[in-house]
Amino acid sequence: MTDEAVDPGGADRRTDDAASEESPEPPPGGMRTFLHILLNTALANVTTSFLWFALTFWVYLETKSVLATGVIGGAYMLLVAVFSMFFGTLVDRFRKHTVMLWATAGTFVVFSVTGAMYLTLPEAALLDLTAPWFWLFATIMLTGAVVEQLRNIALSTTVSLLVPGPRRANANGLVGTAQGLAFIVTSALSGLAIGFIGMGFTILIAVVFIGLTLVHLMLLRIPEPVIVHGEGGTRLVDIRGGWRAVRSAPGLVALVLFTTLNNLVGGVYMALMDPYGLEVFGGAKLWGIALAIASTGFLIGGALVAKFGLGRNPIRTMLALAALVGVLGGTFALREWWWLYGVGILLFMVTMPAIEAAEQTVIQRVVPFRQQGRVFGFAMTFEAAAAPVTAFLISPLAEFWVIPYMRTDAGHGTWGWLLGDGTVRGIALVFLFTGLVAVVLALAAFMTKQYRMLSAQYAEVAAADKAADEGS
Repeated sequence: MTDEAVDPGGADRRTDDAASEESPEPPPGGMRTFLHILLNTALANVTTSFLWFALTFWVYLETKSVLATGVIGGAYMLLVAVFSMFFGTLVDRFRKHTVMLWATAGTFVVFSVTGAMYLTLPEAALLDLTAPWFWLFATIMLTGAVVEQLRNIALSTTVSLLVPGPRRANANGLVGTAQGLAFIVTSALSGLAIGFIGMGFTILIAVVFIGLTLVHLMLLRIPEPVIVHGEGGTRLVDIRGGWRAVRSAPGLVALVLFTTLNNLVGGVYMALMDPYGLEVFGGAKLWGIALAIASTGFLIGGALVAKFGLGRNPIRTMLALAALVGVLGGTFALREWWWLYGVGILLFMVTMPAIEAAEQTVIQRVVPFRQQGRVFGFAMTFEAAAAPVTAFLISPLAEFWVIPYMRTDAGHGTWGWLLGDGTVRGIALVFLFTGLVAVVLALAAFMTKQYRMLSAQYAEVAAADKAADEGS
């Protein structure tokens, strides 16, 4: 079968009942196929994150610039936001296996280009923040990491394609577990790689492993029904279709809005977490190992979701955990103690798989399969766009005002009773206020009408899926 539309005209004009029937019946052996795809995607994500983390560590250790690391993190999320709607449209227009092959091949090519740049340009030129080569090198490398997001959107839709409805929360927990393993390996190896073999060999390792992932992916097959396209299905970026699909589920717009606001808060952690860890742990090697140990929280959280699911109301679970994240983020730097930061990061990461799985599970249950790529892309566009806003704002604010302020007698006199002594008390002050904002956002979301509407719709669909599963 071709990847083109077989019904380009009227799919989106069907009734809601017909649309609900478009969720495909998982094929025999679907879970086994999903696990193969998950493992392949996990390896690709390990490799991509490995190089991205290494870039961040390398740049900070060589330049000591919080601004540079913040801009790198913000640029990554900005690129994700720019391309996510396009990625989501591609996932709905073409077969998932084809999309994953494109994404992996694209990452392989881009990482190879960065390797060629590293070999041909002096390292001093690549680390000169005032020269164009640094920004070109970082942007090209981050583009390869962003292309991997196309695979992640496709992976989210394969849960609906291959896994029965009542088991999708558990499958999303497995995704969180795989992401946790990827983060553990990435954080440890990135720090060790930069510390022992340098950036050049780190790029070489990434190119080799992405190539192996591409070869393995070519051997996989994903059973998929005939692709249908609705109104606007021929557009490369179907913003209208994504918006229409999001609005079709009462309260889903509010869910996307909440995660967007929550990502505004997340941008602060994205910009400052690594600089703080590198200072507290005294370098890339120890911080990489500490981050790897703390990142077992991803594994624990994902395993808990895979085993127990997300409860009867994943939206409630997500909001409660988002409030807990705010508490953790506001307290894990109250003192410049490595163990306090490490334990805080560990607990922080335990919550992440459940929060991500909750949003994915809701979308997979209330949005028809044929529209899920656009919905995931639409949500990722706004959620990812939020983080760069704060990353770009907070990095210069922290470097040029908050950190110097907390090193003065006035800053220490005002906040020293709460934040103690140390060299990075300015970052701790930013973390404190960011955590308070996160708690307020989560508690306010509990009070909204949209929260109750989406919870009711999810409960209705879940009950229908359970009845169908018991009757089969």
